[in-house]
Amino acid sequence: MADPSLSMPDLATRKAAGEKLVVLTCYDALFARLLDGGDVDILLVGDSLNQVLAGRRSTLSATLDQMIYHAASVRRGATYPLLVVDLPFLSYQVSIEDAIRNAGRVMAVTECDAVKLEGGAAMVPTVRALVERGIPVMGHLGLTPQSVNTIGGYRVQGREDAVAEQLCADALALEAAGASSVVLELVPRALAAKISASLRIPTIGIGAGSGCDGQVLVLHDMLGLNEGFAPKFLKRYADLAGVVRSAVTAFAADVRAGRYPDDVHSFD
Repeated sequence: MADPSLSMPDLATRKAAGEKLVVLTCYDALFARLLDGGDVDILLVGDSLNQVLAGRRSTLSATLDQMIYHAASVRRGATYPLLVVDLPFLSYQVSIEDAIRNAGRVMAVTECDAVKLEGGAAMVPTVRALVERGIPVMGHLGLTPQSVNTIGGYRVQGREDAVAEQLCADALALEAAGASSVVLELVPRALAAKISASLRIPTIGIGAGSGCDGQVLVLHDMLGLNEGFAPKFLKRYADLAGVVRSAVTAFAADVRAGRYPDDVHSFD
């Protein structure tokens, strides 16, 4: 059961107590209401919505307005979990001033609890500036989707010694800058466990093994709605795509046979 009084600074305490964090992406009020029952600690409005909902090839074309719209919708649907919002591509990389302005707007309009940004040592001044201004930050290392064209695609990061050492250093640097937590995406499990053990703040894994302090999945992937996406790390906990197709087939059959609407579903 999630703690309704949980705050971003409390995440380190949860880690110290050995309590795993449960994180799911969420993009709308309807699903947010379903996830507001206490099982989920953090809802992440990820820029993955650009792929999952908008059908784009990557996260790169997600806009700040797009993220704010969806995050505000999620906040209206759920009050129980913490709400973290991705800062989209180029909304924080150009300058620290841009990052403060854009992250502040996200916080003010959506009433979220933190923002998330990608990158290691290069982002340390930005993370520090945001935290100093009262904006909690979740970091993101390993596979960083906004850098997919630089890192050569969606592949595991940290198998080479030099890259692994850099990821360890980046994680410590983000912690020192004031980050409240760090997502580790597509990182070898031994490396992810090593990074997790080196930090006081929690790591949230996705494709990074069980040694992380929490786990995140994209909700639509976990529910089996995104049939075309089947990476090794994904465990489907439902087959809602099949349920949807069956329901639509049944509806179509009833309409064509004149069974719907019947007396029960009609007005006199």
